[in-house]
Amino acid sequence: MPSWLPSLPYGPAREGYWSPVTSTINWCEEDYYATIYAAEIVNTLTNLLFMSLAFVGIRNCLQNGHDRIFLVTFVGYLIVGSGSFAFHTTLKYPMQLVDELSMIYTTCLMFHATFSYGKSLTSSIFMGVFLTGLALFISLYYHYLQDPSFHQNAYALLTAIVLFRSLYVMEFERQDRRDGEILRTMWIMIACGLSIFLGGFAIWNLDNKYCTTIRRWRREIGLPWGIFLEGHGWWHLMTGIGAYFYITWGIWLRHCLNGEQDEYKLVWPRMLTSLPVIVRNDKTAMNGKKSL
Repeated sequence: MPSWLPSLPYGPAREGYWSPVTSTINWCEEDYYATIYAAEIVNTLTNLLFMSLAFVGIRNCLQNGHDRIFLVTFVGYLIVGSGSFAFHTTLKYPMQLVDELSMIYTTCLMFHATFSYGKSLTSSIFMGVFLTGLALFISLYYHYLQDPSFHQNAYALLTAIVLFRSLYVMEFERQDRRDGEILRTMWIMIACGLSIFLGGFAIWNLDNKYCTTIRRWRREIGLPWGIFLEGHGWWHLMTGIGAYFYITWGIWLRHCLNGEQDEYKLVWPRMLTSLPVIVRNDKTAMNGKKSL
């Protein structure tokens, strides 16, 4: 740590207000070093981005008349962020279930939105019943195993299926209803969102693998600089943004499949420093914003 850079020493890991820990998994951030009221302060506060983006998405759906399934998905996205906030604050098993299972349920909503589009009411109901049963099975079996790797694998598999199905729909179904410029910009959105999501996943895995070393580095450089070495916190920030990109892309894709690309537009002022939203064409765009 450079001597000219001011820092504060880390407090000791200790018992806190919510002790004892009852979750089946704990993270690399040390417990209660900053305050007795939050077991993992960085992992807790980084969920505020999740929650704020959920409100942005909910407001956008209500203001622009997007399909209701996406409104429900953003509500699920809010529950994921709120559950994770509660889990990392307390490290209690019930809050762990709220955090992890809400990820499964929100992905199931996107699964239904993707696979039931254009199908009959009967098929849509059947898909809903199937996904409800699948979510119930994952919930009960996970509670029985209490093995976090089962949840992580189930979430990864569901997410991959939905992503590849969405890519197939974007490329091959009703392509005549989209022009090349929209399709190219969709691919840019996908590349940005997926890169951010996978980058967060990579940082989180480094955090898990080299936790002992990273904890030593944090204590050597002190606070607040050690915060930047909290890999699971970066996972929250980056997956929150990546998931927001994915849902927004899903909204735009749905409008294009419905032949409504002339009624809606993408507003994305700066690709690297702002987030995209889908708005009605009759809404006034802010000055300087890029529309497609």
